[in-house]
Amino acid sequence: MSRTSASARIPVILDVDTGIDDSLAILYACASPEAELLAATCVAGNIEARQVAENTRAVLELAGRPEVEVALGRTLPLVRPLMTAPETHGPRGLGYAELPASDRPLSERHAADLIIAEARRRPGEVMLVAVGPQTNLAVAVLREPALPLLLRRLVFMGGAYRVPGNTAPTSEWNIAVDPDAAKVVLTAFGAPEVQAEREERGLAPRPLALGLDVTERAKLTPTHLRRLEDRAGATPETNRVLRFIADALRFYMEFHSRFDRFYGAFIHDPLAMAAALDPTLVRSEALAVDVELGGTLTLGETVTDWRRRWGRPPNLDVALEADVDRFFEGFLVRLATLAAAQG
Repeated sequence: MSRTSASARIPVILDVDTGIDDSLAILYACASPEAELLAATCVAGNIEARQVAENTRAVLELAGRPEVEVALGRTLPLVRPLMTAPETHGPRGLGYAELPASDRPLSERHAADLIIAEARRRPGEVMLVAVGPQTNLAVAVLREPALPLLLRRLVFMGGAYRVPGNTAPTSEWNIAVDPDAAKVVLTAFGAPEVQAEREERGLAPRPLALGLDVTERAKLTPTHLRRLEDRAGATPETNRVLRFIADALRFYMEFHSRFDRFYGAFIHDPLAMAAALDPTLVRSEALAVDVELGGTLTLGETVTDWRRRWGRPPNLDVALEADVDRFFEGFLVRLATLAAAQG
């Protein structure tokens, strides 16, 4: 893995609801030489927000990055009651894995204020990667309407555009937890005037969305774990990073074995992190997307105008295909390097 000069690194804020695949996205970001991880902002989703903050700090300690600022955001969705997923991620969000609690304090800044301040400090430079519900993003854009013009790009994991949902028949978890927030974000970041101004500034005009269409192709299996151990030259018995990954993923794989009929795990969030750093990993299409807020059966559905019937301009770049083999090659190399370094 080649070294990347400090000036070429991409400043990243990672917005997380740290369950199992979020923790892998954090490790991936820490292991990526082209990423300058500025902060991790925490939102309720897979588990409640304060546990998210505990998990996030513990994972950063594991990765040897305890200095990364961790900020707590809203503890509830904008409008609706909070849903969590202990059956998917375990009662504390990290499956069977156990990590020592970090003694690093939480940031004094609210997550939304952190996002705004860092975007103002480095306009056009900061990549915001959101792999949980979009509550913090919505709060941030409501507090600072210019935020969509200040970021390098928003990349998020969320939605089901041409595939079934994983929460309800047509809705994906991150959007379904706080659909009202997702509606705010899509409206603000996809506004035609915002897109035009971003293009004038030489920035990607629209957010990049990685939904289940592509993230469910990133299917990690026990074979991948064996390859990871071989690359790291260690085992879970001798290496704490590998032990964490194995213990967390064993719970996730058991869940998928019960509900999805395969022993493995969809690692949605690391793919989103990887695509933020290297957008050539995915092929996307500019589409008009809205979020259903009133349906009794379709709440949280990402309704996508594939036939351009609405006559609206596109507001998202929706990922349609992903080079999963290339993603996994980079994923295994980076995590093996991190594991070897941290022991």
